Amino acid sequence: MENHVETIKYTPEKAKQNALAKLDLIRKWQEFRRKAVNKLQADYDFVKLHNSSNSYLFSVLGKISRGSLHRWKANLDGTEDYTRLIPNYKYVSVNEYRTCLTDEEIKIFMGLLLHPNRLCIGKAIALTKYKLKEQGQSFIPADITFRRYAKWFKDNNYDKWVLARDGEKAFSDKVEPYIKRDASLLDVGDILVADGHKLAFQVINPFTGKPCRATLVGFLDWKSTALVGYEIMLEENTQCIASALRNAIINLDMIPKIVYQDNGRAFRAKYFTDEKGFGELGFYGLYAKLGIETVFARPYNARSKVIERFFKEFQEGFEKLMPSYVGSSIINKPAYLKRNEKFHSNLHNDYIPTIEETIKMIDMWVKFKNSQPCTNAPNMTIAEVLENRKKQNIDKSLLDDLMLATEVKTIQRNGVRFLNCDYFDERLYGLRGKVLVKYNLFDLTNVKVFTPKGEYLCTAERVTETHPMAKLLGAVEDLEDYKQKIQKQQKLRRKTINSVKKLLTSDEMKFLECHSEFISESSLQEPLNQVQDTKFKPHSNSLQTLFKNNSEKYEYLIKNDPDNPWISEFKKTKEYELLYA
Repeated sequence: MENHVETIKYTPEKAKQNALAKLDLIRKWQEFRRKAVNKLQADYDFVKLHNSSNSYLFSVLGKISRGSLHRWKANLDGTEDYTRLIPNYKYVSVNEYRTCLTDEEIKIFMGLLLHPNRLCIGKAIALTKYKLKEQGQSFIPADITFRRYAKWFKDNNYDKWVLARDGEKAFSDKVEPYIKRDASLLDVGDILVADGHKLAFQVINPFTGKPCRATLVGFLDWKSTALVGYEIMLEENTQCIASALRNAIINLDMIPKIVYQDNGRAFRAKYFTDEKGFGELGFYGLYAKLGIETVFARPYNARSKVIERFFKEFQEGFEKLMPSYVGSSIINKPAYLKRNEKFHSNLHNDYIPTIEETIKMIDMWVKFKNSQPCTNAPNMTIAEVLENRKKQNIDKSLLDDLMLATEVKTIQRNGVRFLNCDYFDERLYGLRGKVLVKYNLFDLTNVKVFTPKGEYLCTAERVTETHPMAKLLGAVEDLEDYKQKIQKQQKLRRKTINSVKKLLTSDEMKFLECHSEFISESSLQEPLNQVQDTKFKPHSNSLQTLFKNNSEKYEYLIKNDPDNPWISEFKKTKEYELLYA
């Protein structure tokens, strides 16, 4: 049994409108002709009236003749089927194109035009015509013929055009249909989208003191579209990704269910020079410990990362307002960086912000951004959507593994030296050696100190400077700060003395407390039992040589000789008022 496939004849809309207008005109002509006695004269009068009118039928059909009317009437053959008035032309569909170009000419032309080097149409035409002449072809089509064919091919084969000339990523971004995702089904904190963005302005690198373009590694909440956590990466440091996640968890006060980010190796290669993928850096274990599922976007699928739209708004609304803006590429760099732009160079403000200033300004812009309407929640701002989250009261100590690690430091008198500041804690007192410092650029008031093996030591606070004359010139806060530091210093000193006393025997202590005039090279060589019988003068003036300063002497005399006249004299001095008043 034969299969009969019904084919639908393609009719252009214009031809259909033309046929309908002809049918209307035939009906009017016949009605006009019935009222006339002389039919021939009526035909000429009707044609004259139509050709001089401004009617709709004239706008469609234009000028006609008497013969056209009789031919159209004959085609109808007594029926009112307007399709009989459609010309029997061979209309082509969108998949066909009528052209005088031969198959060989089209093959040469399209082979050049679809080359991945993306030749322009004019150059492809010139090369095609040259090759046809070399082959001995006498008739060469005009340039406009090639251009019309190229335009038709691009309009009707856009998928082939993009894939051949621009590649798979462009095909995915421009041609391939996409799936719309309903973000209203999510809750705040369900999914955090991660990506990095090279800042288009310069900041001061706190490690080197020189200007540089840092990288912002950010985590965006998919539901509210708010940037909930980020980290400024100054140098290649894989822990920046984990540190940004830590900031996001602290700001949200909840642990996300899923972290959605770029393809593993692509995310790694985008910001780091070595070839390790994301799965080879140990982050799976860190995320799994917190109960976070890691999902990677499909390669060559830029539309899957909703954070890209945020970074575009960030560049237009924030980065371009910075005085240290240098542009993201050579094409969009500002005028003052271009050659021979003396006028703009003189007007330019050379101010470059520090990391702390940059973080404050970014936080201010994020606050403004969160005041805007949320695309995933009608009639609500981003901040309002973000506020509806369920907080979990996260313990920050659980997130220490996500903190940014820096190089090994050596413990000094004032603790550890980091970013030109001293960080001290009592548990570092008396220690010397190497330690590992973990920090957060968003809060440099303290750092966490670990042993090289990873054991937690303490949280060291940043040491602040003291007013040089707190009692006489400083405020109440300056004096109180000075007193507390003196008390802490004395406390540590007493701690050391008491520890040493426990280590030494009573006989050895008496030996150390002897008058300095009895200590000589010969006496040191004598047995310790001879020193036990040594007598010394308790009020000898030479006692002063035992003390480093007046405060040590005062404390010793108060304890051992409170009636000493030197005490009353010392109480009249400014030094006593400053230290003990």
